[in-house]
Amino acid sequence: MITPVQSESARLFDTGAVTEVRGSTGLVAAWDVDALATGAVAAFADAVVALLAAGGVPASATVDAPLVGAWFKQALRPVGWEVPSPWDPIAGDYAAADGWIRLHTNAPRHREAALRVLGVPADRDAVAAAVARWQAEELETAVVDAGGAAAAMRGQEAWLRHPQGVASRREPLVDRLHTVPATTAWHPDPVRPLAGVRVLDLTRVLAGPVATRALAALGATVLRVDPPEWDEPAVVPDMTLGKLPTRIDARTAEGRERLGDLLAGADVLVHGYRRGALDAIGLGDAERQDIRPGLVEVALTAYGWSGPWTGRRGFDSLVQMSAGIAARGMRLSADERPVPLPVQALDHATGWLMAAAAVTGLRDRLRGGSGSHAFLSLARTAAELVPTEPGPWAVRDEPDGADLITPWGAARLLPFPLAVDGVALRFDAGPAPLGSAAPSWPA
Repeated sequence: MITPVQSESARLFDTGAVTEVRGSTGLVAAWDVDALATGAVAAFADAVVALLAAGGVPASATVDAPLVGAWFKQALRPVGWEVPSPWDPIAGDYAAADGWIRLHTNAPRHREAALRVLGVPADRDAVAAAVARWQAEELETAVVDAGGAAAAMRGQEAWLRHPQGVASRREPLVDRLHTVPATTAWHPDPVRPLAGVRVLDLTRVLAGPVATRALAALGATVLRVDPPEWDEPAVVPDMTLGKLPTRIDARTAEGRERLGDLLAGADVLVHGYRRGALDAIGLGDAERQDIRPGLVEVALTAYGWSGPWTGRRGFDSLVQMSAGIAARGMRLSADERPVPLPVQALDHATGWLMAAAAVTGLRDRLRGGSGSHAFLSLARTAAELVPTEPGPWAVRDEPDGADLITPWGAARLLPFPLAVDGVALRFDAGPAPLGSAAPSWPA
């Protein structure tokens, strides 16, 4: 039996908490990124306060907005070394015959799909010449149909009329369902609220890892699972903080069995699979509930859970093109090219909201309720952005951080961007390469 619960801070998760936000992020754009960023982090803080209250521990929280702005860029700052570029050489914005299109080619299969449609080798000049002969939306459709990832630039009004824009805006920002009744012997620790909680992380760049990183800071054991061939070197140092990164090949019977065993021992599942995608590895909706009754599940998709693009591949930069964000930035700045947000704010904000949904699910289960399933999307988060007139960039001093040694070299970890009374928000382990941990829960 699945029943809706209130979804749509205090209003989002029925926490009754009101977190104080101090300062400004300094994230200036044609959209109010400051409000989106601080609001998402405050929602997480509210959820933590409410969890502690459910355990009989009153608390309050504050959000440091300048630190939020810094964390939306990069929380772990290399010292004497650099992370590689996050972008494949072919990825980026291209002028089509009637507008602009963005090709997202970081994944090899997405790059191959785009090049196959365009009929050119992996050469940026050749790609640009080929794109110029296409209508933007026709090329978008062709690349997506070929298994790639692309987005034509649309204006805000066009997105508001588009069937997917209409569908995604109708969805709750965080849609939560109760699943099967469940009880738990776990109780939040006042200092490390999620100590003893196991989080199975089946996410990759970038919103999902942001969410599970926040859960790790509360003391959760986060086991991140990647396929054998996957890597994302530009963000691994930042996004594996406090986690145990392992690899499992779910295409094999042994891998599928291992995933099922891990799920059976998990309290929380966070994933970025489109609806029905887990069925192929034997972990469909019913199977997940059978394996782990009372599971707290948080799921992310790019364009939403309803509408014609429900199954479409997408990323922050693509949703910014689709939803009118880059077009408005281009117009207000009088630039000749699309102008996105100064950070991947859709990813980061959605990640903090996902973490809040997970904490709220644990609170509900603690109250003697049930498991839960939360649904979020980048497109729905984008709908929370309010147009604004960009002002001058704020000049801010870089915040001090803690020194640590990573497998890649020395680094500086910025202070956590929020504080909760009595809670130690920290990472019990530094970042680690993908696949460096065993595919099992620690004893």
